[in-house]
Amino acid sequence: MENDYKVLYRKYRPFSFDEVIGQTYSIKMLKNAVVSNKISHAYIFTGPRGTGKTSTAKIFARTINCENPNSGIPCGKCHSCLNVNNSADIIEIDAASNNGVDEVRELINNVKVAPSFSKYKVYIIDEVHMLSKSAFNALLLTLEEPPSHVVFILATTNIESVPITILSRCQRFDFKKISFEELVSHLNWVASKEKISITEEAIEEIAYLSEGGCRDALSILNQLSTSNDEINLEVVLTNYGSVSFVQIKNIISYFLTENYSSLKNAFDDLKLSSIDYKFFLKKMIDQLFLQAIDLNEKGHKEEFLKIKSVIFDLNALINQINITIDPFLLIFLVFVKYMTLDKNETLKREESLENLSEKEDLKEIPEVKEVESQKEGVVEVSNEKILEEKEEIIEKKEVDFDYIKNLKEIRINNCFAQADKKLLTSFKEKWQIFNENIVDTHEIKAVIMDTEVVLASENINIVTHMQASMVELFNRELEKIESEYQKMEKLSIKFMACSKEEWDKLKKEYVKRLKENHPYEMIEEPIYQHSSVHSITPSKEDKDLKEVFAIFDEEKLEVQ
Repeated sequence: MENDYKVLYRKYRPFSFDEVIGQTYSIKMLKNAVVSNKISHAYIFTGPRGTGKTSTAKIFARTINCENPNSGIPCGKCHSCLNVNNSADIIEIDAASNNGVDEVRELINNVKVAPSFSKYKVYIIDEVHMLSKSAFNALLLTLEEPPSHVVFILATTNIESVPITILSRCQRFDFKKISFEELVSHLNWVASKEKISITEEAIEEIAYLSEGGCRDALSILNQLSTSNDEINLEVVLTNYGSVSFVQIKNIISYFLTENYSSLKNAFDDLKLSSIDYKFFLKKMIDQLFLQAIDLNEKGHKEEFLKIKSVIFDLNALINQINITIDPFLLIFLVFVKYMTLDKNETLKREESLENLSEKEDLKEIPEVKEVESQKEGVVEVSNEKILEEKEEIIEKKEVDFDYIKNLKEIRINNCFAQADKKLLTSFKEKWQIFNENIVDTHEIKAVIMDTEVVLASENINIVTHMQASMVELFNRELEKIESEYQKMEKLSIKFMACSKEEWDKLKKEYVKRLKENHPYEMIEEPIYQHSSVHSITPSKEDKDLKEVFAIFDEEKLEVQ
């Protein structure tokens, strides 16, 4: 028996303009275009994931092909409407897996063929930013002057990667994140239709976690609804490593009222939970921002400035926290830094902490002492056990750093030695898919976001990131990243990250070595030991630079 079950985001995909939520302006403009019969030859829909770009493209394609549209709404009765799901005149292309120039040339040849039974032949190209430069160039002329029966609808989550020559030939529609209120309303409607028992607090938490994406929100609801039990706030928080607004507000309250003991206990609880510190930081910053606005409006200047300082420090931590160190300790110290304690109050709190430590046998409660300096008060955390552990961590970090630094040089060398441009194209696609399929709550999600594969061999991929701090985090989590990649892609690939600045230098070094007849040779990787950098043997003539373009895209490398 065929399984006709559909996940919620597919089951409740909008079928008409009126069912699209959160995109009022774009929908109004598209409906007006249909009503006034002013159909452009090319559109580009851009915006975050799960905001309705592809769904709207399908609705628009169906509407412009309807024989009797009513105020921009398909009639649902004509031949085109009745056969829309099997229409040969609405062609969907995934640019992530069809991004080569050959695929685009085939598309161009097919464009010349008239539609089977519709008014327009509509090409919907999803994730269009994934097309290669040569593919974009091949598409350019056709996109500018296609046959009168063809309409292109391009969709992308990364408009910055689409060439300006393409953008200038399209009508652009920006899809925004769906508002919190609209998501809550939509989730309540879906839960009611599906007879899912869920509390309002749980609905609101799902809406928050989805970050303005309807597809993400419905996916979370779908996953949690597999149980027949009622979905409450605790279920959502436990499953997605999130933190409640009550906990967030309590921490802010303890901070503003200088309640050090309660603040410390709150962070002790967080350390024992499964809460993802990235989610915690995001939600904390959002709530602090609202609190700061409220305090500023009420004229509480001192508290406003204090919260503003905390926001900046927490924001800096998002990409700097090394997850091998307890992140909640670092977040806790940011709050403590801005707590102004007089001597009597400090003494009382130290005494209360000592009593609490004896009573509950807590071994890692730091004492807070006030230290005066010319510029600002600095809060020091002093505890013998913590200092000892800190020394051990620093010593271990130094060893790891030396090993990773050596491993990085060797893997980059080995990847250059066996690099292949065809493999690079393939692995870029796989990395993009891997990036998208890792759930937001996974611990490696933060370190692989905004990375790009720039060099590939059969066994090694080199990725880049704009921030050096994220590169360091990536390289410290290699084992987890490689393990997850193997599970998902069924490939055993080694990875290594470098910054964009490092990568520019590496490319220049590659060209220089070719010109000096010093190719790269394979080196065996060390196993938890330091090894010296390899020697290089000459073997290529200066004028022969074909190997350069066998690895890099020509447009990204200038050889002088």
